[in-house]
Amino acid sequence: MAEFVLPANSRIQPGATHKAPAGAKRVRAFKIYRWNPDDGKNPQTDTYEIDLDACGPMVLDALIKIKNEVDSTLTFRRSCREGICGSCAMNIDGTNTLACLKPIDEVTGDVRISPLPHMPVVKDLVPDLTLAYAQLRSIEPWLKSDTPAPPDGERRQSKEERARLDGMWECILCFCCTTSCPSYWWNGDRYLGPATLLAAYRWIADSRDEATGERLDALQDPFKLYRCHTIMNCTQTCPKGLNPAKAIGEIKSLMLERQA
Repeated sequence: MAEFVLPANSRIQPGATHKAPAGAKRVRAFKIYRWNPDDGKNPQTDTYEIDLDACGPMVLDALIKIKNEVDSTLTFRRSCREGICGSCAMNIDGTNTLACLKPIDEVTGDVRISPLPHMPVVKDLVPDLTLAYAQLRSIEPWLKSDTPAPPDGERRQSKEERARLDGMWECILCFCCTTSCPSYWWNGDRYLGPATLLAAYRWIADSRDEATGERLDALQDPFKLYRCHTIMNCTQTCPKGLNPAKAIGEIKSLMLERQA
């Protein structure tokens, strides 16, 4: 796994330990990456002992409990708590996933939590996704059509045409896949990454979109698309069970058809 982007010459140090309340019977230790850009200190791993009998079942429940009851300085993103918004994406027990969908009981031993790998860290568990969102904007993820809309305003699809979008529209842009991809770790400044390429194919495959040629031309680049080496980390880690690698393969196939 790639290292996090940290201040020069910094190392992750052991940090503070927050003990569970006296009398707690079902205790689990949460070892959480901490870094504050404003205090001048190296990153550290703080340990929080939580009584699971007084905590919800998900890792996000534990994080909220820690912030509310133990250490209010802990910083992380979260919103829907239902696996819909993608806000609480982080690395838990060595895998990129959503904290709201990760049961604590699925982790053996201490629960180790870090921000998504190989992204600049804003603070604690919050990664800087500026580059990822800029790459998403670059593929223009919206319907493009020169044909005027029908009088009723709806651009209709058959059931078969609509079904082609399944496995793509469900993406919540958590970037678990992108930050698990070694090709993105090595070439993230030029390779668009699995999440953005999945979004690109979602519009290429849409029967209502009339910009397929334009979209493929924009991806005809040695790095934007072809840095994918089908390592499959993206598909293995997607918390929604999607297959970005398949979408990337479909784009490559369309590229070959154009060259034939």
